Amino acid sequence: MVEENSQDTGGDRREFFRIDDTVAMRYQSVPAAGLGKKLERYQKGLENEFTIMGNLAVISQEMSGVLRKIEHDTPDVARYLKALDRKVDLLGKAFLTWTSEMADQPASAVNLSASGMAFNTPDPVEIGTMLELKLLLPHFTGLVLFAEVVACEQLPEQDGESPIYQTRVGFRHLREADRDVLIRHVLQRQSELLRRRRQQQES
Repeated sequence: MVEENSQDTGGDRREFFRIDDTVAMRYQSVPAAGLGKKLERYQKGLENEFTIMGNLAVISQEMSGVLRKIEHDTPDVARYLKALDRKVDLLGKAFLTWTSEMADQPASAVNLSASGMAFNTPDPVEIGTMLELKLLLPHFTGLVLFAEVVACEQLPEQDGESPIYQTRVGFRHLREADRDVLIRHVLQRQSELLRRRRQQQES
């Protein structure tokens, strides 16, 4: 997996934690002539309905510190605010389910970090190609990301099956908010896998 900005700090190291995961995803190549306009919209936060849950997750994270203080001082108010947050979350999920073409997209096996990912493609993708990726994480958290293909290798063929290529990409022009969403997702999945492994060992 590609690593960028490899300063040896705790925050940076978290970007390179990798997990094997399954996520709904789509990708398309971005011509050089159209990349600038797409990036301008992306950096300005001009989103579509697909990214609404990702934006809500970022806002909830920003509010978490204040909410903990409110919970300590006035628990009733904190419970009310948490209930409001759940209502907004439900509305966002319902909106995404009705409006997004990704809601019924089957999940694909990926290897994911906050700096890049690897996934299988039916056709080879040229190294250096810029891709626009749509990822649908758990809890209907949608991300639109831009990535550069850094490697594409044909996997060993199975009898009677079409060729499959493992494509590896490094994220480019990644916004801090999207990076934080990816890091949280990777850490949560790691915790789940470790907890499941401990339970299997104890049983």
